[in-house]
Amino acid sequence: MSRVLVVGAGTMGSGIAHLFALRGWSTPLADVAPAALERATTTIRANLERQVKKGTIATLQRDDAVARLRTATAFDAARDADLVVEAATENPELKFQIFRELDAVAGPGAILATNTSSISVTAIAAQTRRAPRVAGMHFMNPAPVMQLVEVVRGLETSPETVRQVTEIATGLGKTPVTVQDAPGFVSNRVLMPMINEAVFCVMEGVASAADVDTVMRLGMNHPLGPLALADLIGLDVCLAILEVLHHDLGDDKYRPAPLLRQLVAAGRLGKKSGRGFHVYA
Repeated sequence: MSRVLVVGAGTMGSGIAHLFALRGWSTPLADVAPAALERATTTIRANLERQVKKGTIATLQRDDAVARLRTATAFDAARDADLVVEAATENPELKFQIFRELDAVAGPGAILATNTSSISVTAIAAQTRRAPRVAGMHFMNPAPVMQLVEVVRGLETSPETVRQVTEIATGLGKTPVTVQDAPGFVSNRVLMPMINEAVFCVMEGVASAADVDTVMRLGMNHPLGPLALADLIGLDVCLAILEVLHHDLGDDKYRPAPLLRQLVAAGRLGKKSGRGFHVYA
């Protein structure tokens, strides 16, 4: 396998495209918004340049990665792709529509993978006629740096597809962990309640956002406090994941904190908007 189509030019999509291109894959990046593609291309180039300056990659590697990248506003590249990785907004209906379109275009042997943080891989696969060839491939943010990839096995995902996706993740230099299809998988089922409880602490006046993060960094040896991490992930994404956990598991311990809803409604989405629980330049 050497040809991937990445769908969605947001933070995760651009990071995933960066990773595949750097690892030698032909990497079209598709998004319906030309402005998003332009931003993604600029970000990828800047991040590759940063890697060159740090000495983690050579100039030739940077140039080859840039040459392997191209952008598109349609899914035509799925026809030739061995693998498609969808990284669109965390919205079930949007993902369902994308997978119906991809299934119609992609070759019969192509694997369709979703980078969803919490939405059912089984439900996504059911939108296609190739459920055995659909899996979750959940990268962490930032995708070029973080080591983990959750390989999510939907109800109909074949063992061969799981094997191939696991091998691809390993070939990208990642550590794959296979998990069953369940709300939030492992990563977000454990992480989001912690973030949500940190939000409740701020909302109830127990401590400031900065102090909550300091407690978790210095007291629990976390590299990043939960609210700074929420800002990095995107508060809208955190809210969407909590909504899925609350709805699908039916347990009020996953009920999103009202303050989180309020910040998202105000457009304070975290680092990507310049302000969340913390302020960014």
